[in-house]
Amino acid sequence: MNDEPRIHPTADVSPGATLGPRVQVWHEAQIRENAVLGADCILGKGVYVDFGVKIGDAVKIQNRASVYHGATLEDGVFIGPHVVLTNDMRPRAITPDGVPKTDDDWTVGETLVRYGASIGAGSIILPGVLIGRFAMIGAGSVVTKTVPDYGIVVGNPARIMGFACACGEKLSGGAELLRCQSCGRRYREISDDKGRSRGLVDIDD
Repeated sequence: MNDEPRIHPTADVSPGATLGPRVQVWHEAQIRENAVLGADCILGKGVYVDFGVKIGDAVKIQNRASVYHGATLEDGVFIGPHVVLTNDMRPRAITPDGVPKTDDDWTVGETLVRYGASIGAGSIILPGVLIGRFAMIGAGSVVTKTVPDYGIVVGNPARIMGFACACGEKLSGGAELLRCQSCGRRYREISDDKGRSRGLVDIDD
């Protein structure tokens, strides 16, 4: 088996990027310096991966998605087409004096997308957000705050609408026990000391 990355001739991959075994980079994608991709990742047409981005194993990034500096994607993350992971809460091209801003004139907002999470097509993820394990972001959502593990969020701004199983199906049941009608996995919701949901724990794991 050939473990070498497969890179389309039209893709632009920096010599300073690190690509793991069996990575596939398709038409017109760009991967910048110091980006790190784990094994078995697939990057679709026109994907942009900024400098220093960290991407785990088996991550799938669909056409025209943009993953900017400051983002970290753990293993098994799905990024839908035209998704944007942003990194600046107060973007300006110039200073108040009209001088073009430089790389030293702003603070990078870091974003973490945890294991197995999915981000639907056309969504925008604001900086400083954590998206939990196996969370599901509905298409076209604007995510402005942390999404709990297994949480389903939709809208602008995105709000939680329930919970998803690791297999992708919406869960049913109460807070004490939620069950997947498709695969049968069971979950329990956990809360912080103020009663806010921290997401689910898989009691069959």
